[in-house]
Amino acid sequence: MDFSFGTEEKALADAFRDFIKREVRPLEDKLRPIYLETDGEAPELRQALRGRFSEHHALLIRISLDLVEHLDEAIATLDGEVEALMAPFAEAAARIDTVTGVGQRAAQCVIAEIGVDMSVFPTASHLASWAGCCPGNNITGGKRRSGRTTKGDPWLNEVLNQCAWAAAHSRDTYLSAQFWRLARRIGKKKAAVAVAHSILVIIWHLLTNECDYKDLGGDYFVKRDAARERDRAVNELMRLGYKVTLEEAYVA
Repeated sequence: MDFSFGTEEKALADAFRDFIKREVRPLEDKLRPIYLETDGEAPELRQALRGRFSEHHALLIRISLDLVEHLDEAIATLDGEVEALMAPFAEAAARIDTVTGVGQRAAQCVIAEIGVDMSVFPTASHLASWAGCCPGNNITGGKRRSGRTTKGDPWLNEVLNQCAWAAAHSRDTYLSAQFWRLARRIGKKKAAVAVAHSILVIIWHLLTNECDYKDLGGDYFVKRDAARERDRAVNELMRLGYKVTLEEAYVA
């Protein structure tokens, strides 16, 4: 959980902190520059600040703000410690960071769970199986049963799933196209698991081949399935009662 404040939130917190310490300058004067940046008006601000505000409320706010400051300091200390420990793996983390949906913190978490030496996993499938990020293979008597993912590393899977959802909201990328292509058929949650598996496979190749990620583009599946898309369009026109004759526009 991130307890850090943005610029405007920090300014508001500072204004409230000064107010509860009973400084001379009115709270309204402190907040007016911030409020006017959003095209607000001072009378509306005064109306918003009306109400009961006793010493008890000031004490509670003061305790909350002090707690936030303490947590910010703790987070900064831990961030410094993580950066120091990750220094030997900075190059690997930078490679993983190039994957769509994977940020710096996620890259650090992945390295903390799987390391950077991929020789312990002969293939990407071995890594996915170890992590519990691949479908189960449960077939008995010729009947396929539940294909739910196996038990693996819950912390790694949580990070990968967050990366998958982030990738799903990216624009014109391979992983986003994969997510929405699957979501229409199997649902968003299962699609996120599939994309998380793809991200882990990509990471294995990046660390094994010591290269950066090159996105295939959001139109990858359209190009790959050009013939399927053509046949679908023809069938749709024939269903509407048209006779379709195809002719190559040009010879490649």
